[in-house]
Amino acid sequence: MKRFLLASGILLVCFVIYEYLTLPDVSSLTKEDPQMTALMSQREQEARSAGKKARRYQLWTGYAGISPRLRNAVLIGEDDAFYQHEGYDLDQIKESFARNWEKKGFVRGGSTITQQLAKNLYLSTSKNPLRKLREFLIARRLEEELSKRRILEIYLNVIEWGDGIYGAEAASHAYFGKPSKDLSVREAVLLAAVIPNPRRMNPSRPSRRVEYRFDLILSRMHQYRQISDQEFESAKKESVDRGATPHNEEKLPKGEAVGRGLFRLVAMFAL
Repeated sequence: MKRFLLASGILLVCFVIYEYLTLPDVSSLTKEDPQMTALMSQREQEARSAGKKARRYQLWTGYAGISPRLRNAVLIGEDDAFYQHEGYDLDQIKESFARNWEKKGFVRGGSTITQQLAKNLYLSTSKNPLRKLREFLIARRLEEELSKRRILEIYLNVIEWGDGIYGAEAASHAYFGKPSKDLSVREAVLLAAVIPNPRRMNPSRPSRRVEYRFDLILSRMHQYRQISDQEFESAKKESVDRGATPHNEEKLPKGEAVGRGLFRLVAMFAL
């Protein structure tokens, strides 16, 4: 038995070392914006397999061009310890483990924003434990190579925000017909509220579940003094301006703007 445990331990250590040595080089992300992610490729393949046209709407904009309201709402909703951890949050991991054990299955991931970015850029949506290990290792490498600001900038430009919609700017135009810098508090919080399941939740037509998450995020933003009393009350009463219907190509911006910090539209249609 001891020999078996020793051999298992050695194999595990060797596996972790192999996984670490074969991690992707993330250093280029300090200056270069990713043109394609593993998740985008997966979604396009899924569409082709289903005999559908693969779509990708993405408007890249720099950190400063993304609404501070949206940045704060996303941090509150997804990873409020983002600036304190180094890629993983032990408290969230423990809570997720307890929840999954209680439910006898995988119901909660507990991934930080950095881990979510690692998955989006390089991995699949599989819940395989080995994929989670690789996600953890890549997240640590991202934290070593990139600043927190850069990690959040890339995250907000590549995450999925609906069927074929990627990034905050594209989502702002698709759901509310405006750039993210013009989002109201309510619109920003609604966009943050749908991140856990953006292909089923619609921020411009919020379900009860979306409204529940909206209330939680909004209350915490108010508690942390990220919005004023007036903004808090106004957001609770504000009716949603539905804006542009998702994938309404006539209402999405056209063309390209060259230069870092300006909008860069990527609209790809693959058969």
